[in-house]
Amino acid sequence: LWLLFSLQVYGQGGVKFQNWAKTYGSSPELYFQPTSVEEIREILDMARQRDKRVKVVGGGHSPSDIACTDDFMIQMGKMNRVLKVDKEKQQVTVEGGIFLSDLNVELSKHGLALANLGAVSEVTAAGVIGTGTHNTGIKHGILPTQVVALTLLAASGEILECSESINADVFKAARLHLGCLGVVLTVTFQCVPQFFLHEVSFPSTLTEVLDHLEDHLKSSQYFRFLWFPHSEKVSVIYQDPTNKASPTGLHPPSSSVSWFWDYAIGYYLLEFLLWISTFVPSLVCWINRFFFWLLFSSRVENIGISYKIFNYECRFKQHVQDWAIPIEKTKEALLELKTALENNPKLVAHYPVEVRFARGDDIWLSPCFQRDSCYMNIIMYRPYGKNVPRLNYWLTYEGIMKKHGGRPHWAKAHSCTRKDFEKMYPAFPKFCSVREKLDPTGMFLNTYLEKVFY
Repeated sequence: LWLLFSLQVYGQGGVKFQNWAKTYGSSPELYFQPTSVEEIREILDMARQRDKRVKVVGGGHSPSDIACTDDFMIQMGKMNRVLKVDKEKQQVTVEGGIFLSDLNVELSKHGLALANLGAVSEVTAAGVIGTGTHNTGIKHGILPTQVVALTLLAASGEILECSESINADVFKAARLHLGCLGVVLTVTFQCVPQFFLHEVSFPSTLTEVLDHLEDHLKSSQYFRFLWFPHSEKVSVIYQDPTNKASPTGLHPPSSSVSWFWDYAIGYYLLEFLLWISTFVPSLVCWINRFFFWLLFSSRVENIGISYKIFNYECRFKQHVQDWAIPIEKTKEALLELKTALENNPKLVAHYPVEVRFARGDDIWLSPCFQRDSCYMNIIMYRPYGKNVPRLNYWLTYEGIMKKHGGRPHWAKAHSCTRKDFEKMYPAFPKFCSVREKLDPTGMFLNTYLEKVFY
């Protein structure tokens, strides 16, 4: 059967795809790992002939079914080269399948860095812009705002060069593309000179942080905070560029001590206690407070190269929701969530609720489209892979976010449909018309995307 189609591409059957958190998965009919544009073209031709859909996947980190398909899956891991480093413009062009973890190291060799990064770097360049990955920093946009150009292979087999001056409409759509416009072949990022970050975390209270939000936003370039539900407790995190590469007076903990706190306490003990709390839900309040006292109640400082400070290890398999609301709604929305948890003893919420900030932008489907935003990330862990009841918490949170004009993070699971998105996104019709032009037969759609567009 294969020789009929191709002497080049090989599709594997029987591959089970699962996202990183193991919360969603699918069994694609054929799984491809192409090494060239020609191979991808052949896969698309084959899909057309056999009336199959195609889903492109990167690191598989999205905690939703956005990457799932039962038809053809293309994993871009073998198209992962750095194509060009322009030191003068401080720009780098890479293939779409490169992991940011590899790009960070490569940029470092050239004295460059990305100005902002999410918590995880085991994600691909094309994937990061597919779902609008973000970090924090009110002067910084979501990660796709660092993209100055990209090339897209459309369903027709045509390659489109896109930037603010060429195919500008496609560029505005493709910087947050949801995997539904075609295959992103290359991405050009605007970089900055390599830098070190000084991170300080210190305890505070929810009242203090919300009452002085403006001051905190001005005090640190990459400010975020962690709120511990069922309490007033908050851990504030400041990260700021520093020219000290080797700090004096800051001694990183020795590896055995660090292992004890990070893994023995922060991971194994927490997982065990969360598992017990599935039988006694009221324990969650106690666990949140206990871990705040144990790990977050004192001031901690750290200095390192930027990407090592931005990234941290996500050890727990988890369910997450993360919506962006207008920044001026931060206090109101968070206090409402706190009140909802207090008024309903049956609602339990794992720590932390992570609160981050991002600058407004002009990317059509960006949750920060035309407004500075606050992202409010809620989490429920899955101790030993066990699902913890979360539906009521999820619906309560979504209700509050919607009420305050929220927009969900595209990578996360949410219950929104096209009607919601038409209200949330002024440019939604523009995106739809670009998508319909580039992919008239819906080759790049799947179940997740059908809810978005139909």
